[in-house]
Amino acid sequence: MFAMRPVGYVIGLLVTALGLTMLVPMAADWLDGNGRESTFASVALVTVLIGAVTSLACANARTGGLSVQQTFLLTVLSWLVLPIFGALPFWFGAPNATFTDAFFEAMSGMTTTGSTVFTGLDDMPVGTLLWRSMLQWFGGVGIIVVAMAFLPTLRVGGMQVFRSEAFDTMGKILPRAAEIAGRIGVIYLALTAACFIAYLAVGMGAFDALIHTLTTVSTGGFSNRDISFAAFQGAPEYVASVFMILSSLPFVRYVQIIAGTARPLLRDTQVHAFLALVFLLVVLTGGYRMVVDGDLLEPAFREGVFNVTSIMSGTGYASTDYQAWGAFPSVLFFMMGLIGGCAGSTCCAIKIFRFQILFSAIGTQIRRINHPSGIFHPRFDGRPIDHDALSSVMAFFTMFMLSLGVLAAMLGAMGLSPITAISGAATALANIGPGLGPEIGPSGNFAGLPDGAKWLLSAAMLIGRLELMSVYVLFTFVFWRR
Repeated sequence: MFAMRPVGYVIGLLVTALGLTMLVPMAADWLDGNGRESTFASVALVTVLIGAVTSLACANARTGGLSVQQTFLLTVLSWLVLPIFGALPFWFGAPNATFTDAFFEAMSGMTTTGSTVFTGLDDMPVGTLLWRSMLQWFGGVGIIVVAMAFLPTLRVGGMQVFRSEAFDTMGKILPRAAEIAGRIGVIYLALTAACFIAYLAVGMGAFDALIHTLTTVSTGGFSNRDISFAAFQGAPEYVASVFMILSSLPFVRYVQIIAGTARPLLRDTQVHAFLALVFLLVVLTGGYRMVVDGDLLEPAFREGVFNVTSIMSGTGYASTDYQAWGAFPSVLFFMMGLIGGCAGSTCCAIKIFRFQILFSAIGTQIRRINHPSGIFHPRFDGRPIDHDALSSVMAFFTMFMLSLGVLAAMLGAMGLSPITAISGAATALANIGPGLGPEIGPSGNFAGLPDGAKWLLSAAMLIGRLELMSVYVLFTFVFWRR
């Protein structure tokens, strides 16, 4: 019989921890003197009580590790339950927020998507703004642990190719995840502190720097300004670009650097491909603006670096409405958002390594056609790709495109325009942030969408953040029968 209590024990602990962190925005509201601290105090109390009771009720079911089925369920339920409790401060504290809006915002935060339904951010209570950013910061470090500890072991989407170089967790998932989380936590905190200091150094105010630090290193993209990063054009764009790129690299490489060797980072083909692609896209967009629009070199380069890095990493900041640059940059930005950064980072979308494996498989097939008697094997990072990993990557690509098509069709059936439906489906499933078009583009938000579309997009954010298969497997009969 499937044992739910070990899963309930861990989720209870996570909910309790989330409730305790609500005391931080409560203190921010109290210090600001806006009279909103009671909302966070009440919600924190309820959240801690429910989490603690759940953990205590399941405490006698603790084991040294979780089975594969329990780990799948824990991974998905964590990203479903935590946004429910994370939405409560928005529901009771944000002006005119329905539960649909509150849940959408919390899910967008925890999955580091960055799409928002809130307007009037410049006048919103500081506690609410801080809580939005904290949710993204939690989601960023959480997905690194999932990507390094769980997904390789669960053989999701080809992630098993990283299992040997991350940490071997088979048979002892939970204890090793705690060890991984500890190492990552130190690196994540150091990166956060460095980003905060850098923002202060280029002239950002302390609160602006804090908010954008939390959402930069998590590649989340929430801002405390309605015009997003357009309020900080200039040197802050360069700082943000540097830290978005650092957060897009595999965190296991930082662990290895701390252990005394930078060679794996310097030799990582994922890193090479990501940086080369960012450079190419910056040259294309900057060159296009200079030649076609007649822009000067510095603003064309700066805005190109910032916006390309923001979309490519899935952060979703916008320092300008890049749709005004023309059709070519808009289409390019839509495509680059689906690529994403490196596996084992805070990034989302399809990920660079899957494209590398896909192109390697295509190249191998072409060589087999040209040389029928030859023996060729697709390779990744200098190693042959086994059939299991290759099949997993191909299945991921197939399910991603199918999910994108079905989701876009369902959004279209709800009355959304084709550009809104397609780009909305893509931005939710790839956890990018802004879509295309006047409604959900970089100068708009998701507030005007019908409630049904918001719930559908919230589900897509969860599915995309957990690499599709982690969620879809729960809907198979075989999963529950085993």
